[in-house]
Amino acid sequence: MTPQPHPQAGAAVKAADRAHVFHSWSAQELIDPLAVAGAEGSYFWDYDGKRYLDFSSGLVYTNIGYQHPKVVAAIQEQAATMTTFAPAFAVEARSEAARLIAERTPGDLDKIFFTNAGADAVEHAVRMARLHTGRPKVLSAYRSYHGGTQQAVNLTGDPRRWASDSGTAGVVRFWAPFLYRSRFYAETEEQECARALEHLETTIAFEGPATVAAIVLETIPGTAGIMLPPAGYLAGVREICDKYGIVFVLDEVMAGFGRTGTWFAADLYDVVPDLMTFAKGVNSGYVPLGGVAISGEIAATFAERPYPGGLTYSGHPLACAAAVATLTVMEEEGIVEHAARLGTDVVGPALRELAERHPSVGEVRGTGMFWALELVRNRETREPLVPYNASGQAATPMAAFAASAKAHGVWPFVNMNRTHVVPPCNISEAELKEGLAVLDTALSVADEYTQ
Repeated sequence: MTPQPHPQAGAAVKAADRAHVFHSWSAQELIDPLAVAGAEGSYFWDYDGKRYLDFSSGLVYTNIGYQHPKVVAAIQEQAATMTTFAPAFAVEARSEAARLIAERTPGDLDKIFFTNAGADAVEHAVRMARLHTGRPKVLSAYRSYHGGTQQAVNLTGDPRRWASDSGTAGVVRFWAPFLYRSRFYAETEEQECARALEHLETTIAFEGPATVAAIVLETIPGTAGIMLPPAGYLAGVREICDKYGIVFVLDEVMAGFGRTGTWFAADLYDVVPDLMTFAKGVNSGYVPLGGVAISGEIAATFAERPYPGGLTYSGHPLACAAAVATLTVMEEEGIVEHAARLGTDVVGPALRELAERHPSVGEVRGTGMFWALELVRNRETREPLVPYNASGQAATPMAAFAASAKAHGVWPFVNMNRTHVVPPCNISEAELKEGLAVLDTALSVADEYTQ
């Protein structure tokens, strides 16, 4: 579709937004939201007719891009047949979505509890773990994000938690492995893995193993920086959980459904959790949907004992119909394999080449369509480009980088000292190279702040 300028319509949309919409994670008077007129494939455009290549996949959820015709048609067909129905009934779209998800989850995660999004999926996973074990505490990692609802945000290990953290959520945090900024003085991935596992088990020992219900980890942390765990780490966590009777929860809200070049990031590490949360890519965000994939053992806990939790829109027919169509499209079009190939053959080599030429790039890491560049002022000292949780004037270098990318037609995903490369998983190679060329230009702006 060729965007047509409609500046007056855009002004009206913007005025209504500023008058009435209360935006998340924002100081309301300090933001200037772009008025978006439309989207298709890997692009969206504003009311002035300017197109942007979306290198953020919305909020890392449009895994099949915008407006895929087969998914749109499935939503329309479901709306014509049954727009909604209560969750206590068996409904075709709901049953089929659960079946298709269970076919793809690892191990025996064959029962699917549907939620509206990723945060409430995490809430319910924690509730299930506590009820299953009869224990109160949950362990989560620093450098993590699990959602904005009360329990989920308290599990989160970044500054978004601080304003809501009353210290009464039963959460204990620990350091997960991240060699580039190691908390364990490690020099190799092997050392980082071993020391991180020792730290985790020591934390459990001092907290009291019999008080710990669950360990919740993003398989590959997303907004915190796409930090791939070293070989053996997740398997080691699995062993620790088995040793102490702790429920192992993997959060795949961002990493799941093709983002890593596999159906789930857990597939990369040959690990099976007890509970797995998902959302976002399950239906490319076309209609809100999330869920928890549940192991046989935990499902059995509630075989004759009611599970005390539910949602009015659990397994909403429109959302589930979108999931069925999305998973079918991904299978038919080989989108997961496409993401894996582009990650290996295009994105990885291109980003490593950029890192060689741009002093602002401290590290490149990622897989599939899930990459991050760690931006620094000094490669030798690894000083971050902006301070931790920077805002205002202190955040100028990252703001300048993002502004350059947008000015050249690419919408980036930036968080603290990182820019993420997370376009739709079915992006074409030509579109991807177009975006990487703009990233090259924007990094030149970041280079101006290096020492």
